Amino acid sequence: MSPANAFQPDRPLPHVALLVETSLAPGRDILSGIAQYLREHQPWALYHEPHSLAEEMPSWLRQWRGDGIIVRAQNREITRAVKATGLPVVDVLGVIPEAGLPLVHVDNPLVARMAANHLRERGFHHFGFFGIKDENWSEQRRDGFLQCLPTGVAPLTVLEVARPILLRTPWEVQQDVLASWLMDLPKPVGIMVASDQLGHHLLAACHRAGIAVPDEIAVISVDNDETLCEFCNPSLSSVDAGHKAVGYRAASLLDSLMQGGRPPSAPIYVEPGGILTRRSSDVLATEDRQVALALKIIREHACEGWSAGEVIAQISVSRSVLQRRFRKETGRSVQEEIINARLKRARELLVESDLPLATVAERSGFKHQEYLGSTFKAHFGKTLLEYRREMLRPGPSSCQAP
Repeated sequence: MSPANAFQPDRPLPHVALLVETSLAPGRDILSGIAQYLREHQPWALYHEPHSLAEEMPSWLRQWRGDGIIVRAQNREITRAVKATGLPVVDVLGVIPEAGLPLVHVDNPLVARMAANHLRERGFHHFGFFGIKDENWSEQRRDGFLQCLPTGVAPLTVLEVARPILLRTPWEVQQDVLASWLMDLPKPVGIMVASDQLGHHLLAACHRAGIAVPDEIAVISVDNDETLCEFCNPSLSSVDAGHKAVGYRAASLLDSLMQGGRPPSAPIYVEPGGILTRRSSDVLATEDRQVALALKIIREHACEGWSAGEVIAQISVSRSVLQRRFRKETGRSVQEEIINARLKRARELLVESDLPLATVAERSGFKHQEYLGSTFKAHFGKTLLEYRREMLRPGPSSCQAP
């Protein structure tokens, strides 16, 4: 009998311990996935206490008499404790592979491949990686990133820091080390960061070093912690690694194990959810400094109504020379790039706000709502209202920006 059909009204609810941290977005997303599974199947009686990933195993587990456990097994002590219960256990972290626990986890090599392709599509030829030393999830992302880089590019530049050093070293010292590493990198460079928490550290160090993001350094991280990514300056692009799907699949597996099912012979890896492109990587890499400057000015001022002439006036080459070099690098004219920037802002406002269409037009740099509407229809084949309704319609989620 499948877990979906196993519910019996007179059967006691399974008692399940969720030893999953709430201090980080991956843990919260895993819990969200578990909750979704339970809404679609039979409920469980859940034992859970908010905690961080570094906290010790709860003392109540030794006397607990439950039916199953889902755990982010961070160390061998936790692994031994959950195995000692004799209960069905599913691990959703995978840092102690020798423990032999059934594992449901994100596909780190595939996450890294998506990040590498994201930066390659933007024209980068120099790449860096910033991660945690001696932690397998970070190393898997590093190695996957390296394997997806094109042949013939410069060697990958890597900075990895041991977690104890991160925890003990003062913030100012960490920032100085990061800034020094960043200043030595060839520019422009695309950097993958192992997690959003590290991405925040790296962007702060870019500010300290006076490095322009994304013009000199473009950054993409992992986990898509929306609050943290939007808090960063500039906002941080990130891969949705698929932690919610991990929670859902882990709950399904544990349900099967609690009913006598056999554990899988190999780990279960879920696909990433996609990429949310934010400002930290929203750039076209070019070594033409005049074109790079024009792109920066367009990004900053297109929605303020700047014309192509006003942009070109800021560049120390003639209009014809800049237009020729700009089209060679981007495939578009300066005016076309301005329109693209305005349309992108209009799409964001249509989806992220309930502003009137006239206000959307004004804030995205169009003089009139009618001009925005006709331009939008020509580019996307739909009206402003049709686009807003379509993007807000409930359906499968996607992390790729439209």
